[in-house]
Amino acid sequence: MQEVQPTDRVEEPEDSTEASEEETQEAPESTASAEEPKAPKGKRPATGGERPRLLLRYREELAGQMTQEFSYPNIMEIPKVLKVVINVGLGEALTNARAMEATLSDIGMITGQRPVSTKARKSVATFKLREGQAIGVMATLRGDRMYIFLDKLFNTALPRIRDFRGVSRSAFDGRGNYSLGIREQIVFPEIDYNKIDKLRGFQVNIITSAKTDQEGLRLLELMGMPFTRVQERQVVNA
Repeated sequence: MQEVQPTDRVEEPEDSTEASEEETQEAPESTASAEEPKAPKGKRPATGGERPRLLLRYREELAGQMTQEFSYPNIMEIPKVLKVVINVGLGEALTNARAMEATLSDIGMITGQRPVSTKARKSVATFKLREGQAIGVMATLRGDRMYIFLDKLFNTALPRIRDFRGVSRSAFDGRGNYSLGIREQIVFPEIDYNKIDKLRGFQVNIITSAKTDQEGLRLLELMGMPFTRVQERQVVNA
């Protein structure tokens, strides 16, 4: 039997090594091209990649106009809407079990997100209320959904109110935050009148970063909030 010397080596064809090197070099490029840039968490637009028109209008026009009127030295001082809180009181939920389900469905369709039920913090014997019972519905909107809701509220829902002449200018809390009461949920186009069991109202709280009511009023006015006219208020007071 012939012994194999340790110096003997099995030579591989050069073409195969060159091909393997080219494949390894092309592999990272293909994987890099396959990976798409992802938006940071919490910054993704709510509607198919398109940003709300009210948000774009605020960034392009309203922020500069607020700076000119109030002479802010820093762009971080420009007021903006931080969040919108929607509250519904449901005292009838103690006797009507369907009221909670119907309200959760209505607020969910109006806001575009699932609301949460609020529970009683303590028991009140006079109202036959026990601690932990669900007595309300709440939804907090931020980001794109907040601007979509405000755009719909200013331009679609409020003008559909019967004999609407504008919202009050004095419903601020002294820190630039505004409170608005909606008497009927059917003013929103998502609600079908034939499918609701009862007309219910709710409270809309618009929280802004404005330091004064004057700044908050001007911000909401530029965004499209239909306030009452000053001349009409003077006539009514007279």
